[in-house]
Amino acid sequence: MPYGIRMTAGPSTAEPTPPAPSTPGTERPAAAELRHERRRHDREILALAVPAFGALVAEPLFLLGDSAIVGHLGTAQLAGLGVAGTALSTLAGIFVFLAYATTAAVARRIGAGDRRAAVQQGIDGVWLALLLAVPVGLLAALLAPRVADLLGASATAAPYAVTYLRISALGIPAMLMVLAATGVLRGLQDTRTPLLVAVAGFTANLGLNFALVYGADLGVAGSAWGTVLAQNAMAAAYLAVVVRGARRERAALRPDPAGIRACARAGGPLMIRTLSLRAVLVLATAVAARLGDREVAAHQIAMALWSFLAFALDAIAIAGQAIIGRYLGAGDRAGARAATRRMVEWGLGSGLLLGLLVVLARPLYVPLFTADPAVRAQLSVVLLLVALTQPASGPVFVLDGVLMGAGDGGYLAWAMLGTLAAFAPLVLVVPSLGWGLAGVWWALNLFILLRCAFLLGRLRTGRWLVTGAVRA
Repeated sequence: MPYGIRMTAGPSTAEPTPPAPSTPGTERPAAAELRHERRRHDREILALAVPAFGALVAEPLFLLGDSAIVGHLGTAQLAGLGVAGTALSTLAGIFVFLAYATTAAVARRIGAGDRRAAVQQGIDGVWLALLLAVPVGLLAALLAPRVADLLGASATAAPYAVTYLRISALGIPAMLMVLAATGVLRGLQDTRTPLLVAVAGFTANLGLNFALVYGADLGVAGSAWGTVLAQNAMAAAYLAVVVRGARRERAALRPDPAGIRACARAGGPLMIRTLSLRAVLVLATAVAARLGDREVAAHQIAMALWSFLAFALDAIAIAGQAIIGRYLGAGDRAGARAATRRMVEWGLGSGLLLGLLVVLARPLYVPLFTADPAVRAQLSVVLLLVALTQPASGPVFVLDGVLMGAGDGGYLAWAMLGTLAAFAPLVLVVPSLGWGLAGVWWALNLFILLRCAFLLGRLRTGRWLVTGAVRA
């Protein structure tokens, strides 16, 4: 069980080691040196990215599992879940800085060789999450009807969306704690513990949802209760691991106001970046909802799959956050550049593979979500558009993680605001131009391409390569 896992970093926490110096007459050719470097970075990336994959896909897997179970209750129920799922994903996304900013800050301390300070930095992030959790949960419950209306839920779908949102509000404190504690462990170069917690959480969520929706005949409410119970169990597991690690490193568990304020300041630009990103996704869902129940149901399934693919690609980005933070904390700019190049190559290859799988596996996974032939017809077009930009999505997510690991949140915030400014007017005219759901997804594809251009531009400047235990 995760409670007994030691908060250790494993082999990947070692300082980056350059190739052994050669003696005259024994120099390896440049190609051999390059292969050696790539293998070294591959080992680093895989040691973090493979376990991170399981933890990253936990939330979209929750929604996929919920969609598969609720989808067979009816189209209105699935449409309501689509609206509620978008709201909850947006909320989690707004506060994802609790994980991302903590990962970068903790990893820099690890690179500088100060493990106790790294753990203390993480504890401050957990306290920040706890302080934010209660008011956020209360607001989510109170504003559920207004949120469903703002997201364009129809008269038939709105009651299901409100029910799901109000019950899910009880899981928001656990959700925020999970984000912060995950950031601590990632910064310590430990992605194995989040993997184990995520697998246990998803398994429990799926079993609880099936039992409560069909066994207890609770419908959409049962799906929400199952997810809340699973989220709280995950939070308890993470908290036990973090407390164990803090005691081992003799880090204080009491709240430090200065440390909490520093965490909030570091997360501010990332919150702006994430709000802009979530605004894109919310606008897309709101437009789809106004096209009709079948359109928003198809959009919900496509968005759940899109999120799953995004988080799968983001596994390399999580490795990037931890690795780049550690390299820069150790003052190794060359190592950071080399690791970034290799991760971009991994992102491109992964995107190509996932795009092919989306297209080829459609007959296998589409029937799991809906039996409505009209919804399936909508999906047949949208999924091709999802697959189209996966090769660009890979580098986008990788570079996003690299810049987060470097603490370059300010640039990420401005870049995402610029992307939102281009996306919003395009997606809002989709209904009036009669482009349908396909038009919404063409706009989303443009969004990905614009992000790619912004991130590649920043990478080439080198301004993100700021070294030191704390980014000045």
